[in-house]
Amino acid sequence: MLHRLEYRAMGCQMMVALDSLSTGGHVRLVRVPEWFEGWEQALSRFRPDSELSRLNQQAGSPVQVSTDLWRVFVAARQAEASSMGLVTPLVLDALQAAGYVSSFEPGMVAAGSQHLADTDWTLGTPVPIRAQQIESNAAGRMIHLPVNAHLDFGGVAKGWAAHQAVKRLQVYGPALVDAGGDISVSGLQLDGSPWPVGIADPLHPGENLEILMVGRCGIATSGRDYRRWQRDGRWEHHIIDPRSGMPAETDVLCATVVAPDVLEAEMAAKTVLILGSRAGLAWLEERHGLAALLVLDSGERLYSKQMHRYLWRETDGKVI
Repeated sequence: MLHRLEYRAMGCQMMVALDSLSTGGHVRLVRVPEWFEGWEQALSRFRPDSELSRLNQQAGSPVQVSTDLWRVFVAARQAEASSMGLVTPLVLDALQAAGYVSSFEPGMVAAGSQHLADTDWTLGTPVPIRAQQIESNAAGRMIHLPVNAHLDFGGVAKGWAAHQAVKRLQVYGPALVDAGGDISVSGLQLDGSPWPVGIADPLHPGENLEILMVGRCGIATSGRDYRRWQRDGRWEHHIIDPRSGMPAETDVLCATVVAPDVLEAEMAAKTVLILGSRAGLAWLEERHGLAALLVLDSGERLYSKQMHRYLWRETDGKVI
C-alpha cells in the first residue's frame, strides 16, 4: 500500500511516499516532519538560534558541533572537492551581499528588499575561501571557521536530510523523499515497478517537461527560476559562483541530474548550472552514473547521453 505525506519544511514543499504493507510503516511516516524540524533547527542559516547560526557567530574560535551538523559539514566538503570548488558551503556572505536574506515562503517576496538581514558579523566584500582553510577535527567534531568565513549548507542540507529520512523509512518498504526537488529513492516499488518523478517545466508552471521512471537513485534540480529577486533593478538568484562571489552568469535556467545518490545529484546539478551548458554538459558526460536534462534561457532542452534510460514514453504504459 502506498502511503503519502505532504508538508512544508526548510522553506520548501516536501513529499514523502512509502510503499509498505506494515502498519508500523505508517506510524513511522507521520514522524518525518518531526525529523525535518530537528534537522532544520540544527542546519538552517535563517534561524538565528540554530546550531549553524551559532557556529557562524563564533567564526574565529573552535566550536564543537553535533553529529548531524558534522556529517553535513563533511558532505559539503566532499561536494566542494567533487565540483572543483564550484559547490562550496562558504557562500553565506556572498548570498547576503546579493540580497538573499530571508527564506522563500508562500506569499513572500524573499530577499527583494534593499536591506540586509541583521547579523553578528561585519558584512563586506566576499573573500574567496576554500573549505580546506577551515580547521576541523573529526575525533572531537570541532570546526574552526576563519573570522571572514561563514557557512550556508543550502541544498546539501536538504539532500542529506532526504537521504537520512529514506534510510529510516526503507526498513518498512520502498521509500521516496522529495525535499523541495532534492529526491532520494530507496529502490523499486513493492511490485517491481519504478517510481514516476516529474521534471517541472520552469517556463510553464504546473506542467512537466518529462516524467522519469526510477529505482534506487538520487535526483536533484538546481535552477534560477524560483529563488530569485530584484535588486537595484536587476534580477539576482541564489546560485553563487565562488570564482566571482556573485550569482552565476550562465545560460542554464535549470538543471536536473539523476545520480547514484541525492548528494551527488545535488552537487552535479549545481556544478552544471554554474559552468553553463557547454562546459557543464561536457563535465557531466565524463562522470559515470550521471544523467541530466538542462533547460536553457531560450527554452531549449539539452539531454545527456544517459538521460534516455530514465525517460517515460507512452509505450512504457500508464504512469501511476
